[in-house]
Amino acid sequence: MSGASREALAAARERLDALTDSTSVDAAQLADELAAVTALLDREAGLRRVLTDPAQPGEAKAQLVQRLIGGQVSGTTADLVSGLARSRWSQPRDLVDALEELADIADLTAAEKTGTLDDVEDELFRFGRIVSSSTELRAALTDRAAGTSAKTELLHRLLGGRAKPATERLVTRLATAPRGRSLEAGLESLSKLAADRRNRMVAVVTSAVPLSDGQKQRLGAALTKLYGRRMHLNLDVDPEVVGGIRVQVGDEVINGSLADRLDEAARRMAS
Repeated sequence: MSGASREALAAARERLDALTDSTSVDAAQLADELAAVTALLDREAGLRRVLTDPAQPGEAKAQLVQRLIGGQVSGTTADLVSGLARSRWSQPRDLVDALEELADIADLTAAEKTGTLDDVEDELFRFGRIVSSSTELRAALTDRAAGTSAKTELLHRLLGGRAKPATERLVTRLATAPRGRSLEAGLESLSKLAADRRNRMVAVVTSAVPLSDGQKQRLGAALTKLYGRRMHLNLDVDPEVVGGIRVQVGDEVINGSLADRLDEAARRMAS
């Protein structure tokens, strides 16, 4: 997003945080309702054009939202969507993207409230690795001919009782309503949102052998100092990794091409 849309999303995220700070707000229910509104606007191109038309008064658009969904969702959800309608958007699709992101954040907030956000981060990462390594599973979850109920049932068999409820909801929503995203890209985006909930960056660490707890702590501390932000480590094991360890933070890969940084991390791990 750019320009007006980026500002509108930032304001909406602040409003969402303020709402979910209240113990009376059910963040998981809010996520489900925001996802339902996302699906509605994704289907109805005319409606999203009306709600993002800069020539229409913001209050008139907010009133339209209340008439359309006011009796079908909670007052909290209706008020949040009304606020989005009052905002200015660079293009109609940005409103739908913003709603989708808010739904995901609400689910992550629900996990944060129950003290399971770290588990959800790890589960999203591990599930992404499973998808990458299983052609059959990826095909089943991305098959356009497969119905929503079939994908939901498959994911419930895989994740139900094994993963946190927020993880299952997030992955199911992604698989059944990808909105043009690949499954891998969607899972990566969710992982970044989860890290952002604690103002952390995500480092994907691939090592030839599993790291000890002490090594994890020292590597995390080294990366935190290097990037100036707290770091969440997503750990993977690959016996063929060059040099014994590979660290990826965003688009940056710490390996032989960045020898000084890798050496510093290695020294800290050994100390």
